[in-house]
Amino acid sequence: MNRLLVVLVTLEFLSPFAVAQDAPNLLLFMADDMTYTDLGCFGNPDVRTPHIDRLARQGVRFTRCYNAAPTCSPLRQSLFTGIYPVRNGAHPNHSRVYDGVKSLPHYLRPLGYRVAIVGKRHEAPASAFPFEMLGGSHGDGGKTPDGADLPLDKAREFISKNRGKPWCLVVTSNQPHTPWNRGDASRYAPKSLTVPPNLVDTPVLREALSRYYAEITYMDGQVGEMLRILKQQNVDKNTVVLWLSEQGSQLPFGKWTCYDTGIHAAAVLRWPGQVKPGSQSEALISYVDVVPTFIELAGGQAKGLDGKSFAPLLRGETTRHNDVVFSVNTTRGIYHGSEAFGIRSATDGRWLYIRNLHPESRFQNVVTFRDPVFASWKTNESDFARSRVNAYVQRAPEELYDLASDPWCLKNLAETPGGNPMAKLSSAMDAWMKQQGDLGDATERAAESRQPKNRPWSKNGEYSQQVAK
Repeated sequence: MNRLLVVLVTLEFLSPFAVAQDAPNLLLFMADDMTYTDLGCFGNPDVRTPHIDRLARQGVRFTRCYNAAPTCSPLRQSLFTGIYPVRNGAHPNHSRVYDGVKSLPHYLRPLGYRVAIVGKRHEAPASAFPFEMLGGSHGDGGKTPDGADLPLDKAREFISKNRGKPWCLVVTSNQPHTPWNRGDASRYAPKSLTVPPNLVDTPVLREALSRYYAEITYMDGQVGEMLRILKQQNVDKNTVVLWLSEQGSQLPFGKWTCYDTGIHAAAVLRWPGQVKPGSQSEALISYVDVVPTFIELAGGQAKGLDGKSFAPLLRGETTRHNDVVFSVNTTRGIYHGSEAFGIRSATDGRWLYIRNLHPESRFQNVVTFRDPVFASWKTNESDFARSRVNAYVQRAPEELYDLASDPWCLKNLAETPGGNPMAKLSSAMDAWMKQQGDLGDATERAAESRQPKNRPWSKNGEYSQQVAK
């Protein structure tokens, strides 16, 4: 039933008119495993991100942007389809969408766009994501020649060949995903770094931050090169550039969690002549809103998706967008994951409500299994270290955080009586889960059925065009 629903909904795409001659080009650049706070223009005092910071000065910063899942595969598949993970079929990591689900290329090609991708791939089946694959690989581990995993020369060729006709290009970096061995870590002396207040300050953590920040600066250099290509090809003034940080880093309380540092994303958009330079939007947007936004900017209209276009925000017609957005995390089927530990979250931008579907179980993943940072916390004898270790592996059934006063999610207010919107957000989540066909525990237990046996990105790190069955 859920599969049929998805197919029927995604077929409700409308293509009302031909593309106008001045239709903008669309560039989506995405980092990999990067916490939204870890760049200069979002307030980090240490990390050097000059190119992204400059992009923010030229466009708009979205300060309340959220992804639909804090893991790579479900996040990307929801981003490219405009449909939340359970409803599109790809809620666990290393997963695949239901047959018949469509994605960005299906929607933009009828509008006259060439649609390509360069870099990391993590979607399945290939038939649901028919991007022109320009090259690159899923992960590089710092072992491939510099740039081989993200060959931006192929992006330059694509843009050059498509002069005079609109295009959409997705650029997906492998950085700053672990292992953190790209960039110059010597620029980040561990002892000089500011440790975020949700993390336990240990020498091992500081060393990890040094390497992680170096990879962010490395990725920022890739952004700079892509922006130079746009200018060299004389298409920068007619190209909408959207940069996203993906989900949180692999440090504890980031990736694989629905805390704010797991699902909150940094988003920067530049559109010369249309978006006011140096502006900031506090409108609540979600990754599922990107596809309908790109469709509208391309001259089309889509119905039936979970997301909705935020083009009115870009045109200055409104300052509001969503009232509540949602995220989902599934640990079943991930490396060293719990037998079942489902997490759902809802936020209105001020309050974050989290529902842990299996609070009787311990939360487990590669961080708890073999991460040296987390291991250093467990041997630290401070009360704060003990409390953070316990908070990571053992969760209450419900959690509530006031993001205005507690953006690092340190104080759970779920049992605080009155004066908070937990009942409202819980009710919104109930309605959303029903609409999504999310059965909670049953959906979590079925997670492995959504993971293809033959993963199209697994061979030599390259994305196969073979349809994953």
